[in-house]
Amino acid sequence: MNLSARIAALAGSSALVLGALAGAAPATAAPAGATAAPDIPVASVKQHLADLQSIATANGGNRAHGRPGYKASIDFVKAKLDAVGFTTTVQQFTYNGTTGYNLIADWPGGDPNQVVMAGSHLDSVSSGPGINDNGSGSAAILEAALTVARTGYQPTKHLRFGWWGAEELGLVGSKYYVNNLPTTERAKLKGYLNFDMIGSPNPGYFVYDDDPVIEQTFKNYFAGIGVPTEIETEGDGRSDHASFKNVGIPVGGLFTGASRVKTSAQVSKWGGTATAFDRCYHSSCDTTANINDTALDRNSDAIAHALWTLSGTTTTPPTGTVFENTADVSIPDNGVAVTSSVDVTGRTGNAPSNLSVGVDVVHTYIGDLVVDLIAPDGSVYNLHNRSGGSADNISQTYTVNASSEVANGTWKLRVQDKASVDTGYINGFKLTFP
Repeated sequence: MNLSARIAALAGSSALVLGALAGAAPATAAPAGATAAPDIPVASVKQHLADLQSIATANGGNRAHGRPGYKASIDFVKAKLDAVGFTTTVQQFTYNGTTGYNLIADWPGGDPNQVVMAGSHLDSVSSGPGINDNGSGSAAILEAALTVARTGYQPTKHLRFGWWGAEELGLVGSKYYVNNLPTTERAKLKGYLNFDMIGSPNPGYFVYDDDPVIEQTFKNYFAGIGVPTEIETEGDGRSDHASFKNVGIPVGGLFTGASRVKTSAQVSKWGGTATAFDRCYHSSCDTTANINDTALDRNSDAIAHALWTLSGTTTTPPTGTVFENTADVSIPDNGVAVTSSVDVTGRTGNAPSNLSVGVDVVHTYIGDLVVDLIAPDGSVYNLHNRSGGSADNISQTYTVNASSEVANGTWKLRVQDKASVDTGYINGFKLTFP
């Protein structure tokens, strides 16, 4: 992680995880049109790290810009991608009189006017092999790319991956890439996801507070596995996402901490010790022994979740007949349940097995909330059960199997705040019948 640039963070929003109340029928949440992301095998990611370690060991102990270990790292990643069908381009630049390299890999297919890109810097500092900083991010997106090929994934949007040179010298490689993109090509980039240090040995789980949609996507994943997150501040503007953000491209990413000391509150939240997140930051001990396997595994899977979600969904709303209530309903703090209602008419027979339930709740702590869909006969379908911790706002479409319910009648969204301090309101509720 480079220590030079500083830029301001943008406000973001977050998301949620599903729960189920005893006795209530469960619901599932999945973006319309999305293909579920496969598991990224952490053993494969670790093998890439072992290979990068071997490259460093064979080349003076590092993989820094201008050193043979960096070019060998580029060649290693490129060979893996070429073998499975990616279209790869090595982009050269010069810095401090030395040639540097970026590697760009495009997966054939997808809308070329809507590009989702994941990137990581591949260079280390000269003092060590750079396995956490930033072999971890580079290896994880490499395995994500190989998984795209292995599964034959055909996303709606176009997928691109990038490995940047000379990040440690001031985001040089990523700046060069962005500055040399024509304006029309920049406009096609709908999101850039950055992964820098995602396997810190004393990890935290930090999400970039930049583009709200990307931020929400990552928070959704971590909430779903019960891991609390915090907004990333230590590396804000100090990694390659800044190069993209500075020209107006939406960005997001993940981070597990560098030289900053983990607080006692963070120890209570995530475990570990009240010491640096990465005691080997920018040091010779940043080797394969400097990786937390659990953090690497979780973040690798979060990368896949984001790539599959953001590249496989469209902004096209569900087709069908929509019944909607947009009137605001205040949610009492630690109080009684409130409802928003829609009257469904003109339908024949029962509701579908894939009833789409759109929930828009504005609230400052969704871990306080229980959210249910109430059918006309009083049957309860739980949508959200006090999950998501300190995340704010529920803006989610759920799919409910309501085939046992008569379609016509009054359907209700019921929301109850079960703890004190935080407040909010129902902003909207809709049902979409296919």
